[in-house]
Amino acid sequence: MTELEMLVLTTGVAGVGGINWWFFGPRGDAAAASEGSDGVQAVTLAVAGGYAPAVVKVKQGRPIRLTFDRQETSGCSEEVVFPDLGIRRFLPAFEQTTLDLPPQQPGVLEFTCGMSMLRGRVVFE
Repeated sequence: MTELEMLVLTTGVAGVGGINWWFFGPRGDAAAASEGSDGVQAVTLAVAGGYAPAVVKVKQGRPIRLTFDRQETSGCSEEVVFPDLGIRRFLPAFEQTTLDLPPQQPGVLEFTCGMSMLRGRVVFE
């Protein structure tokens, strides 16, 4: 293998790895939900090129209220999907949309945009 072929191969592998990390890699921001007097755990997520926070930590066995604050018009972020719960919800641009989730057992519940490019998760502890 020539030096040029090695350079092309290395660049290609690095490029594919970078793209996978960008779309599927871990997000550094995590937030714990606050619990109201009614026992519902609540958190607001900004939706703008991704979810912020991308990881929400909640206590298992208690109801959750997620408020998605969509701050853009990108077609990718116009829907949030919870595949394991069979939930799809339209998110109007520049509006807040509230979604109540039933109590869950310990584990992780993934959510995505309608195209599965934006990703987040709810961690039940």
